[in-house]
Amino acid sequence: MLYVQRPTSDCNGCMTDSPVSYGFSATMTAKPGRGDELVQLILSGLDEGNPAASAYCLVYLVSRSATDPDVVHLIEGWTTEEDHHRLFSGEAAQALVAKFADVLAKESEYGDLVPVGGKAHL
Repeated sequence: MLYVQRPTSDCNGCMTDSPVSYGFSATMTAKPGRGDELVQLILSGLDEGNPAASAYCLVYLVSRSATDPDVVHLIEGWTTEEDHHRLFSGEAAQALVAKFADVLAKESEYGDLVPVGGKAHL
């Protein structure tokens, strides 16, 4: 299991390990020249009230393809699969997801992941 070190709210400078039991990946391709817009839209998932801002989302890594700036990869790590699905079925998440339709060139590729180890330092 992957554990992510996170600051605790009750101790300045203290860290705790939080388990990541569910991973999710997405590869998205923006319409030509709209890669920056896609990156900003994905990063807005971290805004207050959106799913990735919740305490259940422990890893949210947005990366660009090294060869195509319109291709963006997202890796997420969640406490549980149930937490991920519950938060993404909410109104805020659905409103965010709806904004992607205008930016994407094609259907995104998704995958469920089972974290087995690694490092994420937030």
